Amino acid sequence: MSSPGDPPSEARAHELREAVRERYAEVAGQPAGQFPYPIGREGALALGYDEAALDEVPTEVVDRFVGVGNPLDIARPARGERVLDLGCGCGLDALVASRLVGDDGYVVGVDLTPEMIELAQGAGRANVHLQVGSVEALSFGDGSFDRVISNGVLNLVPDKDAAFAEAFRVLRPGGRFVVADLLVTETVPEEMLASLDAWST
Repeated sequence: MSSPGDPPSEARAHELREAVRERYAEVAGQPAGQFPYPIGREGALALGYDEAALDEVPTEVVDRFVGVGNPLDIARPARGERVLDLGCGCGLDALVASRLVGDDGYVVGVDLTPEMIELAQGAGRANVHLQVGSVEALSFGDGSFDRVISNGVLNLVPDKDAAFAEAFRVLRPGGRFVVADLLVTETVPEEMLASLDAWST
């Protein structure tokens, strides 16, 4: 018998990843009404994002922002840093971070959902690269980044141990891992654990 902290079976993990991918593909097409909390510009401003920084990001990206915190405010990236955004979604954090690191730095974003990645591809930032991939199996070498950020994503990942291990593997010694996410403080009912909708919201 498995405990709540154990990763799900591979079949269940695949099912959960597909539910997350489908939900965020829907958000890419129509963000309104998908979440029980403010999203888009309203949500970003409520979380402390700088209005001027949001003005520099394409409106279609800002409109699809569904983060739960502000990892860039927790610890601001420095100029010249190499930043990895785990579960970058539409790319808002990656695009804001690209301004902070400047031309000497760069930002890479990884997300499961191609539709989300496509939204930010037209932003034209030379120091940003967004790609489809899994945060549980990153394609980068050890110590590739000075900073790893994530915003409201790790709670959606079926194998959290793998995601954390990968984040620390690609982070250079002494680098920073900055996460804004949802935390469970009580026992989650079995019916909620079984719900694909709950997993992907």
